[in-house]
Amino acid sequence: MSAAAVPQPRPAEGPAAEPPRRAAGRRSLAVALLLGALGAAMVLLAVGKTWSTGTAPSAGSTIPVSVTGKTVTGLPDALALVGLAALVAVFAVRRIGRLIVSVLLALCGAGTVAASVGGAGDTRALGAAAARASGLTGTVVQHVGHTGWPWAAAAGGLLLLLAGVLAVVRGAAWPAMSSRYERADGPRTPRAARRAPDPEHPGEMWKALDRGEDPTAR
Repeated sequence: MSAAAVPQPRPAEGPAAEPPRRAAGRRSLAVALLLGALGAAMVLLAVGKTWSTGTAPSAGSTIPVSVTGKTVTGLPDALALVGLAALVAVFAVRRIGRLIVSVLLALCGAGTVAASVGGAGDTRALGAAAARASGLTGTVVQHVGHTGWPWAAAAGGLLLLLAGVLAVVRGAAWPAMSSRYERADGPRTPRAARRAPDPEHPGEMWKALDRGEDPTAR
């Protein structure tokens, strides 16, 4: 017999490589989670900071006044919280539900950007603060200044928007919650019914004797 005819041992196979599509899906999921979490954190931080400052005239002097992002507009922080919840829900749902939640995440990001940019130059909240400080309803706020925190909130909203767009485009390839938490499609088979009894087992032989059967006749 020639050496070529001798069957060669098969090389040991290592663990199967992860399919490229699944690996790409996991990477895009990680990027979306990072973008969404970072964006929501930026928005929630920015809305608690001072967005605009000014002074209010009062009895021959001036009173410094300032307002935070939550005073200027309540939309960015509310949309950031909804977007954060949608980001978590994307991982828990599948198919059409995942698409709907992804669109919601993108809309929250877009709304946050619009509300933050709109509040960057808004002086109505600052005027109301000046009126309260001076005790005069017709007080005109002076020396108005704006900080960069509205733009930080807008940047956070943009990250939420990018996370939502990524979820819409690549969400179908993302893994979902473990199937052990989901209900099986069909009735579950008892474990005992899935295993055929071993007739050679001593317990089965005793059971056969109790039934009046000859276990050696099988």
